[in-house]
Amino acid sequence: MLSFSTVTAAGKWDNISVEDYLAAEEVADSKHEYVAGVVYAMAGAKNRHNRIATNATVALGSRLRGHPCDAFNSDTKVRIQTQIGTRFYYPDAMVVCDSNPEDDSFQDQPVTIVEVLSESPRRTDLGEKKDAYLTIPTLQSYLLLETDAPVAHFWQRDVDGAWQHQILDGAQTEIVLPEADLTVPLSDLYEGVEFSE
Repeated sequence: MLSFSTVTAAGKWDNISVEDYLAAEEVADSKHEYVAGVVYAMAGAKNRHNRIATNATVALGSRLRGHPCDAFNSDTKVRIQTQIGTRFYYPDAMVVCDSNPEDDSFQDQPVTIVEVLSESPRRTDLGEKKDAYLTIPTLQSYLLLETDAPVAHFWQRDVDGAWQHQILDGAQTEIVLPEADLTVPLSDLYEGVEFSE
């Protein structure tokens, strides 16, 4: 069986099948993302990043109790099938209303994806990942949360299917997610987070 216990100097594995990736990821000691046959090891995040990501999962999950949609944390992958190949990413949080079978380790049809920005993968989150996420037919909202201030980059699909982008600033600003019938203030996502002056 393929193992990710050793990684190339560039921190990636090349030309891995989807099946081999999924099998190896089930027994791996750390997480890896998959982009069209290339597997990338994921680095750990700082406490502030993890606090915001946990807050997002809790805020979404608590509001979805008794709702047909569910919140998933960063241990659940999202599968994206694009023209250049299959991708698997680990979003910090997501909302899914039409879930994959319980035995799957990934979701195919999120309606909302949340990522917390950090310095090292910032360019990836704002570029490659964003571009891939916005191709998901079911996705209605993509939220990128800054770590140094209560600020969110928010993409939302309009009634014509086009993506609209706005920057939400300030703890009392509310994020409206009609796809899951939710409203979440930024203050809930940044609860307990201390910012530098």
